[in-house]
Amino acid sequence: MTKPAPIEDVPIGGEGIRLGQFLKFAGLLDSGGDVKEAIIDGYVTVNGEVDRRRGRQLQLGDVVAFEGRRVRVSP
Repeated sequence: MTKPAPIEDVPIGGEGIRLGQFLKFAGLLDSGGDVKEAIIDGYVTVNGEVDRRRGRQLQLGDVVAFEGRRVRVSP
C-alpha cells in the first residue's frame, strides 16, 4: 500500500481564497484553462471529496489534492 503524499502548507495571507485561484497560487496548475478542465473533470478534491465548483470558497485548513500532491490552505 502506498503512503499518501505529505501535506504542504501554502500560506495565502488572508482568510479565504477561491478553489480555482488557489490551484494556480499553490503551483498545482499553470493556467485558468487547465484549472477549469481539472475541476470539471473531477480530478481535484477538497478535504478528500471531489468538488467541481471552481468558485468554491476555501477556508484555512482545507486540504486540496491534485495528481498526488496535497496542499493545505494556511494563514
